Amino acid sequence: MIPLAAAVLALAAFAVALAAAGGLARPLWLHGVFAVGMLPLIFAAQRHFVPVLTRTHAAERWTGATPLLALAGAVLALGGFHGLPGLAAAPWPALVAAIGMLAWMRRRRHACLGAPHPGLGWYEAALGCLIAALAAAAAMPWLPGHWPALKRLHLHLNLLGLLGLTALGTLQVLVPTVTGRADPGAAPRLRRDLPLALGGTLLVATGAAALPPLAALGGVLWLWVWGRWAWSLRQYGRALLAPEGLPLATAAAGFGAVLVHGGLHGAGLIAAAPAPILLIPAFLLPLVSGALVQLAPLWRFPGIAAAPHRALRVRLARGAGPRCLLFAASALLVLTGVRWAPLPAAAGIAWFALQAAVALRRPLPA
Repeated sequence: MIPLAAAVLALAAFAVALAAAGGLARPLWLHGVFAVGMLPLIFAAQRHFVPVLTRTHAAERWTGATPLLALAGAVLALGGFHGLPGLAAAPWPALVAAIGMLAWMRRRRHACLGAPHPGLGWYEAALGCLIAALAAAAAMPWLPGHWPALKRLHLHLNLLGLLGLTALGTLQVLVPTVTGRADPGAAPRLRRDLPLALGGTLLVATGAAALPPLAALGGVLWLWVWGRWAWSLRQYGRALLAPEGLPLATAAAGFGAVLVHGGLHGAGLIAAAPAPILLIPAFLLPLVSGALVQLAPLWRFPGIAAAPHRALRVRLARGAGPRCLLFAASALLVLTGVRWAPLPAAAGIAWFALQAAVALRRPLPA
């Protein structure tokens, strides 16, 4: 039940933070979305996927503490932004969790019979970026003169490193599952593209912190990686536009739009919308809602036949088209600078949360 609890927490955090975005300071609501909502869910999802990628037994019980450690750090951070003590200690619980998860993944890699699925490397790289991002946050109180650079390093290592690498590595496994069509090019592509994606992340983070030309080069590398994968999606045809696949297709398009927007801003061609605020409705919300359609039935009813899982997925996927329109509307409004831009996205994710709560409580067909 740990992954399902993390999913419920994530949906609640997304809806509340987005609805209250206009009245909260940006660091407060961004940490509400990413630290409270996304990080525990990423740890929980990795607990699910790593045994599959390494063909090993289910995750040990102690790994269930990692989402709780992430949440503890998020609570300290949110309290610190309100003037309570503990802000300096906020990165440490998640840092302990990330180091523990990375060490666990390395052990599972060595325990795997044969080579593990290349998606495991994307998870390991994502956790490496998270560890570096949290280390930068932990250093801020001790290096106040470098606070702006450390903040930018922390931001981009989290957005492109933790979130980008985790998401793109997972999507290349999840999309074939959703559409029922194997992608023989996925594994070779994941192997080839990981150095480019990780290198692009490090260049963007370093460039944003100190050397802007490096950020442009990193952005080009990420666009290349995204473009190769996006081009491969043509093989799925209309299957990707079905209710279960549409949120993932929306997330793929949204991530590309964020990368293009960042490149155009870096070239001085357009004004900047805040990258994290654009990323949330354009990419994060369709990604999470689409992934949970596939994963929540497995987490809620483990070990049962596939037919009930399929019935629950159909329930969860209803209304995917209108929800994706709400997410896209919020992304477009963010670009215009409208203060209430997050509200359509908040409505879309709250709708999905309510629908999921009802679907998960109703009895499954025999």
